[in-house]
Amino acid sequence: MLPSIASPLTLLLAASYALPSFGLYFYIDGITPKCFFEELPKDTLVVGQYTAEEYNSNSQAYHNNPQLAIQITVDETFDNDQRVVNQKGSSSGRFTFTAGDSGEHRLCFWASHSSSGGWFSNSPEGVKLTLDLAIGETSEIESKDKDKLADIVQRVKDLNSRLQDIRREQVFQREREAEFRDQSESTNARVVRWTLIQLALLGVTCAWQLSHLRAFFIKQKLT
Repeated sequence: MLPSIASPLTLLLAASYALPSFGLYFYIDGITPKCFFEELPKDTLVVGQYTAEEYNSNSQAYHNNPQLAIQITVDETFDNDQRVVNQKGSSSGRFTFTAGDSGEHRLCFWASHSSSGGWFSNSPEGVKLTLDLAIGETSEIESKDKDKLADIVQRVKDLNSRLQDIRREQVFQREREAEFRDQSESTNARVVRWTLIQLALLGVTCAWQLSHLRAFFIKQKLT
């Protein structure tokens, strides 16, 4: 039989049962698990977030340790200890499960060093584990998650709208550039055509003047 946590924690859980969520902390010594029990109705969603700190004998205080690892198990005591959660993770994380049937559930927590080559082969001196547990579909944690998800969805919609605006602006700019290019080509063509006309008129004028001067000189017998 796995040991349960101290009686003050049991009283805290009993007092918090009527609330949708509660937070608590407890201590894990060595590889001995800490467990508590929760009576859950069928199809109840449970969301837990935890943070573990390891005791440092040099500083005589609890500190974060990246090598610290936590294992979480949840068993249905009313169904021959049917295990519904068996999760191994870092010193902080989250776990979720849904009660398959009404009854008492046992939640247990182990601590070890993840770099020790295997779970529980090198136990920490002591671990302080802070747990925020939300029970029920309308729990505070789930509500926050839904709000975050809704915010992300709205941001994605805003980004898509902005992207559409940018695409429309690019199409408009390309159309303006094409219109400007056509106007420039038309203007250049008119300038070239007018220049050729001027050159032609100048050539005709020069030829007429030369012919007139030649006739004048012949008439004056100067040639």
